[in-house]
Amino acid sequence: MNVEDSESPFDVTSDRYALQSVHLLSDEEDSDEGALGPQEAFKEEEPALSPDFKWLEELYDDDHSDVDGDLAVATVNGKKRRNAETARMFKLRRNLDQLDCFHQQKERDVLKAREELNACRQNIESLVEQRDGLEEEIEQQRAVDNNVAVFRLRAQHKHMCHKLQSEEELEGHINTGLKQQELLLIEVEVELGRFSFLRQEVQEEERVFQAIKSQKAAVRLQRERKTSQNLRLKMQHLRDTQEAVLKEEEVEYRKKIEDGRANRKIAAKYLKETIKRMHQQEAEQENRELLEKRIQAVKSLKTNIAATKESLRVQQNRAKANAQKKEQQRRQLRESLEAQGINSIKHMYQQKQLEQIKRKQAEFEGRQKSKRVEIVAKILQEEQLVKSRNRHQALLPKPSTADKFPSLGRVTEKLLRNLDPSPPSEESATVLTQFSDLSSSSSDPSDVGDLEESVEQEGDHQSLADSLAEPEFSGLWDQNYKKLLNVKAPLVLTEVNQKAPATTSGKLNVPARKVHGKELKLPPFISKPEVIVFKDFELGMMYKKRIVLTNTSYITNYCKLLRVSTKLNHFLSVNFEPPGFLSSGMSCDMQAVFKPVINEDLEGEVQFVSAVGPFSVPVRCSIKRCDLEVDSRFVDFGSHVVGQTISWTITLTNKGALATLFSLDTSTRLSPETSRDQMALKEKSSEKTTSDTQSSSVSMVTGELQPKQESQELSEASQQEHPESEGSASSPEVIPETCVSTDEHVQMEQSHSDSGDISLGNVREGELGPFESLKLEVVFTPTIPGEAKLDFHIKFSDLTSKPIPIQVRGVAVSVPVCVVQPSIDLKICMFDHIYQDCIVVQSRARTALKLTFEVCPEMKRHMEILPKTGLVQAQSSFNAQLKFLPRSSLSRDAKRLFDSDTGVLEVPVAVRVEGQVKLVHFTVQAVVTSSDLQFDRTEVDFGFCSIDQSVKSVIRLTNLSLLPQDFGFPGVPEFIELQPNDGFGTLLPQETLEIDLIFNPDKVKEYSFQISCKSGIDRDFPLSCRAVGVRPPLQLSHSLVQFGATALGDRSTAVLYLLDLQTTHDQSKGLIPSVAAPRLFSFTLPEDSDVSISPSTGSLLPGERRLVQVTFRPRLSDQDIKEEALRLLQRAKYTEQETKTEVPVEAVKSSKVSDGLKTDQLTESPDPADIQPWSEQYEEARNSLLYSFSPRYRECIVPCFVSDGEDNQKAQLAWRPFNTLHLRLQCPAVQPPLVVVSNYGNNRVDFHQVVVGERVIKRFTVQNISRETLDLRSSVLGVHGPFSLLNALRSIRPGDKHTLVLAFSPLLEKKYCETLEVCSQKMTLEVTLCGEGVFPTVTSSHPGGLLDFGFVLEKQSTSQVLKLQNSSPVIVGFRVLLASLAPSRPQGGADSVASLLRTYSDSQVQPTVGTQNYSALSVFSAVPGEGSIAPGQSLDVNVTFQPDHPSVNYSDRLTVQLMNKSKVCVVDLKGAASSHNMYLLGGDPLTVAIESLLPPLITSQSQLTESELGKKPTSPVLVTLRAKYSAGVVTPAVRELQVGCIRSTAPIKKSGEFLWDNMASLQQLGFSVDPSKGTVESGHKRTITVTWTPHFGYKPYEVVQACLPLTLKGDESNVYRVTLMALISTTAD
Repeated sequence: MNVEDSESPFDVTSDRYALQSVHLLSDEEDSDEGALGPQEAFKEEEPALSPDFKWLEELYDDDHSDVDGDLAVATVNGKKRRNAETARMFKLRRNLDQLDCFHQQKERDVLKAREELNACRQNIESLVEQRDGLEEEIEQQRAVDNNVAVFRLRAQHKHMCHKLQSEEELEGHINTGLKQQELLLIEVEVELGRFSFLRQEVQEEERVFQAIKSQKAAVRLQRERKTSQNLRLKMQHLRDTQEAVLKEEEVEYRKKIEDGRANRKIAAKYLKETIKRMHQQEAEQENRELLEKRIQAVKSLKTNIAATKESLRVQQNRAKANAQKKEQQRRQLRESLEAQGINSIKHMYQQKQLEQIKRKQAEFEGRQKSKRVEIVAKILQEEQLVKSRNRHQALLPKPSTADKFPSLGRVTEKLLRNLDPSPPSEESATVLTQFSDLSSSSSDPSDVGDLEESVEQEGDHQSLADSLAEPEFSGLWDQNYKKLLNVKAPLVLTEVNQKAPATTSGKLNVPARKVHGKELKLPPFISKPEVIVFKDFELGMMYKKRIVLTNTSYITNYCKLLRVSTKLNHFLSVNFEPPGFLSSGMSCDMQAVFKPVINEDLEGEVQFVSAVGPFSVPVRCSIKRCDLEVDSRFVDFGSHVVGQTISWTITLTNKGALATLFSLDTSTRLSPETSRDQMALKEKSSEKTTSDTQSSSVSMVTGELQPKQESQELSEASQQEHPESEGSASSPEVIPETCVSTDEHVQMEQSHSDSGDISLGNVREGELGPFESLKLEVVFTPTIPGEAKLDFHIKFSDLTSKPIPIQVRGVAVSVPVCVVQPSIDLKICMFDHIYQDCIVVQSRARTALKLTFEVCPEMKRHMEILPKTGLVQAQSSFNAQLKFLPRSSLSRDAKRLFDSDTGVLEVPVAVRVEGQVKLVHFTVQAVVTSSDLQFDRTEVDFGFCSIDQSVKSVIRLTNLSLLPQDFGFPGVPEFIELQPNDGFGTLLPQETLEIDLIFNPDKVKEYSFQISCKSGIDRDFPLSCRAVGVRPPLQLSHSLVQFGATALGDRSTAVLYLLDLQTTHDQSKGLIPSVAAPRLFSFTLPEDSDVSISPSTGSLLPGERRLVQVTFRPRLSDQDIKEEALRLLQRAKYTEQETKTEVPVEAVKSSKVSDGLKTDQLTESPDPADIQPWSEQYEEARNSLLYSFSPRYRECIVPCFVSDGEDNQKAQLAWRPFNTLHLRLQCPAVQPPLVVVSNYGNNRVDFHQVVVGERVIKRFTVQNISRETLDLRSSVLGVHGPFSLLNALRSIRPGDKHTLVLAFSPLLEKKYCETLEVCSQKMTLEVTLCGEGVFPTVTSSHPGGLLDFGFVLEKQSTSQVLKLQNSSPVIVGFRVLLASLAPSRPQGGADSVASLLRTYSDSQVQPTVGTQNYSALSVFSAVPGEGSIAPGQSLDVNVTFQPDHPSVNYSDRLTVQLMNKSKVCVVDLKGAASSHNMYLLGGDPLTVAIESLLPPLITSQSQLTESELGKKPTSPVLVTLRAKYSAGVVTPAVRELQVGCIRSTAPIKKSGEFLWDNMASLQQLGFSVDPSKGTVESGHKRTITVTWTPHFGYKPYEVVQACLPLTLKGDESNVYRVTLMALISTTAD
């Protein structure tokens, strides 16, 4: 324990009870002062120790019990110190400290009493001023007879007098107390003087006591060193003991390791067996999984088939949609052509013409039917007449009749056919029979021919109408129409068959009729061939056929060609010459010529007419077709052993004349839906061709029609909508082509995908010519026992040919020997490691078989099967051992089997069975990978490393294996640290891990070492490292600074030291330069850093220490704020655009132009540089970031560069990299709970320039944005500084705001800056207060001194102007003060009393405030009384002098004072007032400068007598003349008087006169006056010179005196009695 510690409890006690102890001490001293001295008094008190000093006795007991040598150390001047002496020293020190405290307390009491007395006196003065003011107001109110105000003022005056009296009493009391306190203070000072020698003695004793304690401390330190040395010896002994124990433990540990290895070998044996069982179980599990996978594959195949069907259906629908889309595009193109003016409405016109033709045809048919009925009725009448005439004639018609009417039957037939277009009914057949009977008795043949032509034309029109009646698009109604046709067709056929024979097998059956009593069942003529057939025709060729017609009737008949069917009309021509009448059995020839133009099947007939009736010859034209067939659609191979190969040949024959392409499709057979779709496509294609031919014929017909009113109809057609009649022929063609392409795509994907053991031969596709045959081969190679199936189709490019399905079946019988596991997977293996597995061969044979395992030559060095040859018993298994040892040369030895990129190895192994042709194959699979761990570099160079810091180098360790590997770095030196996990871990396959090597050198030397990475399979991978350990010249006390979570706007400060540890010892060793030059250092901070370092640069001498302060101030960067501002602007613009879209249409139309301009402006993205700091957008963005700020963490490393210190005077200093120090900073930032919401968020309050002495107030608002209530408090501003906080801080709840009122009042002309800290629980907000004090530079046009207004008539005024000029850069306020109006002016005429006490010689000087007006109004006034002057501006102050009674003693003092109490100028105002316009100025003063010490009293005029009223008073004037006598020469005395005339606006005499009387008497005495009389103009003065020249015989020291009147004539005449007194003076003035 030292002395300071021992005094600390005493000090607390003395401070607390200082006054009482000092009083007790003074009482004791007073009581013992007479008998004993001061020293004796203290000595008497020494034995009686207080209880507080018991610790002192214990301290000395401990000191004496330490060692005997302490007694010698404790002696001073050969004397022993006793406990009582030490206690006396502490007691004296305590009493002296208490006396000092008491003295300080008394001084404070005296100062406090003096301040109270001054305050009381100031209060008394203010009360006196208020009382005087009340007295003046009472007099004023009394003068105006305002009694109410007088009474009120009197009450206030009385109250004020009471207060004044109480304040005076209080002053007396305070004064008495002050005297007592001063007396006590003097007594205490006397006491301090008395004990001054004791103080010196105590100080000496304390110094000795400290010396003793230091000696004791040195002895204790020596003893502790000995103890520590003994302790080190004990520790060394203990360390040796521990090393011996460790060696014993190491021996035991090695023994345990050897035992463990032996146990491990035993366990490995059992582990192998366990692993073997596990492999078997895994193999079984894999077989089950393989079976499940196959099942799943079959299910997925079914699902895929269904999905494929659905996709085909979707593709077909898509093809239809595409066709419709193309049609729509064509229609749009046609519309666009119309818009371009191209004649595209021709088709519209044709359609309209067809409609008109139909309408006209219908009208014509109606008329024709009515006429036909009449004709038929007439014909029937004629037939009845003919029958009645020829009733008795023969039934055979005459030849002449037949020759005369050859075509009557034909005309009748056409008429009946035109009456009803339906098939021949019963009526038509009857009429036809009647017409044939009446052919001989018909009308003229020419008429009949004309009728026939008209009927043919009508038939053509009917066929044209029928072709145009077909719809353009096929729809659902087609199906219903076909069903109706199918339903109606049997009905029609039954009706026809009842009465008319039907056409069968191409022959025309005629109604049965009787000729010569015989019934004719055959047609009248038969043709040979019966059907005209043109088969396999080609376009552009001409085909001819000869047909023979034979008369088969029983009568002589004729044959005439009627026509060819409409379908064959353009392609078939018949060369036939009518032979005339032919007998029965006779024949005639005709030639049919066929020239095909279109490639499609045609059917029709060639119609003839005979005497018996009409007949026809069928015509069939067929295109080239494919007629495809196979010799067998089902192939059965039967049963065969696995390994054999059997083939089967299928013959494909084309019996048609059209060649086609074929392909074999092994996919599933076509479903019924697919076949139906293909049939539908074929029907659509055939319908399309039919519609094409019909539309072409229609176009040909309509193209020839040209009506008369063509122009009118064209104009009408152009106004109508364009009918969608074109393009229907193109859409059906697209769908089949699309389907064909889709089928071909499916075939391409599914081709060559044979199923199972059945495969197709080499010929899978090709071309099959007409009438050719081709051999297709099917091969059955059984590999897996069981039934094998293959269903495939032969597909053809000809759309009319259906695919031919082929089914192939075969049964495979397994071989007697097989490998249980056909694929042995060794998983992932490493190079140079051995792997084993078991091969199980199963035999189902009834005899023993010899086995031989064959491994490919490439794998001889890497794979081995033991035994190589074995014998498998009947119906049992054989086990062989597979050993796999992959070596590094595997990639070179087995290039074919091993993929070096992926590491996959597939080795085929064969088992040769004696007596079996097929080898039993199985596969050994493995993924061979490396076990290497690779570093990204071979050597790590840490460079120069400081022994006080760590250097980190990052290396990348890569696992090149496909297996995870454990790694570790054992045996790492102490100065190396590895992270993470101290260098131990696991690397996943192909993973790269970054490992930090941290080098901590402990000595200054070069390091070269090697660390080894050991993998889990005991492989070593070395890494070389080198470094140089250096000792930097400077050292940081801390290399890592971790700041706490700091809010934005707050700061965190850390203090560290920069040390220069160089000593002379280092210099002697040569580690540093011998010259002790200072080291220069420099901290380099990153750009835009929130961290500041002070000092950032400097120098350090050897052994010096420098404090470095690191400050972290998180803030928002300007770039982030500007980006946020842009984002807010874009969001606002987007919101504005959304609101604009909701505006009604009328408003949008009205503001179309303005909206266009605004949208153009909105599309332009603003530039971040356009956003100015502290603008409104900037502030909004800043607040947005503050309110949404999320915590962030940043870490930076600050380098400190240190110079070499050899020669710092060079221009380019030497900096070495290994001298560089690094300081790591961790800086977390959080959201601030307190933000600034005023001044655009700026926490800098700038008062700018303020006049010295003035006070400017500004407000500063903060807001709580946290979720907690904040208790605000502030730091203390400088007591003598210009800044002050005017309001108190309080707690603010979340979201509330608080305003701080700050004031700035500079005292000096300089710039001020101070920081105010607003503290809360979580942050401290620093507010920077700055301002500049400026001295005002205001000048006045009047330099100061006297400003004389001269004489003025009473109750009139005169003015003068003072011009104030402000040359300072700030606005300056001022006030104009008059001494007469100052509240601190002495009352009761104090200045007047002082002037009365002066001597006569000083009577020339007038007081500051002279005579005042009787009306209590100020004689002098200034306007304006206060105001402000802008920088560089000026202001006029008008000073007015307005007296109310005559006096020459008017005076006042005008002071122009600025707001900072500085004075611009002080002007003494002087003026005089007269009741007349003439005045006399000059002479000696005869009265004092003031009129009275009391307030002026107005005497009553009634007290004067009449004689006094009639006599006009004169004004005395004294003029003293002093002549100078020097060296026998007398200098005359000269005095001047001035006579003036006051200029006035009143209607009085403008000028005046003056006149001296009795001038003769003056000259006798030596006086002379010049001029003696004269005139004075208004506003001017005249000077009168009075001279005194002593006459001869003048006696020294004699006073010459003369008196004469001076008359002044103005508005009134005034007489001045001037007394002249003259003497000679020998002294200077």
